Amino acid sequence: MKIKSLFFGLTLLTTGYINAQTTATTPAETSQTAASANPTIEGLKQKVAAKPDDTQSLVALATAYQDAADWTSAIATWNKITTLIPDWAPAYYSIGYANQSAKNNEGAKAAYEQYIAKVKPAEIEASKQNLAYAYFFIAFQDKDTDKEKAKQYIAKSLQYDGSNQDALNLSKSLMN
Repeated sequence: MKIKSLFFGLTLLTTGYINAQTTATTPAETSQTAASANPTIEGLKQKVAAKPDDTQSLVALATAYQDAADWTSAIATWNKITTLIPDWAPAYYSIGYANQSAKNNEGAKAAYEQYIAKVKPAEIEASKQNLAYAYFFIAFQDKDTDKEKAKQYIAKSLQYDGSNQDALNLSKSLMN
């Protein structure tokens, strides 16, 4: 039941992630002060405090933290969600995204690897864009340390999104 209600939220989040991956943030946008003064966040924090296992409110809170570029709070909230729903793949993607945005590439890589492992066969079609990005990110991180793994991961990325120019360029560079 929890998972079904979260899929609606995932569809709303996916569009934001695609845009966010290509949008740079400024230091002013990353201010946690802005996040703590956000009435939406404050209201959601109260809802979660009253009912800590309300996964819909937790997803909304994690998303609000991301919107406010409060990556530390977003990661902590997504981690709470994975404790409640350990097999819900989108939470791991979100942890990866938040870590990447916080410039923690090792944390992002680990979360994207978990995301890839958690996507169920029935979810692959709806998850192709996120899978393509997760595989691309890991390949990019491993290109200098594990070229063979990077080649495998970039091939998977291109399998899910053959039009990604960054992935195509990385694939070409790995073949040299």
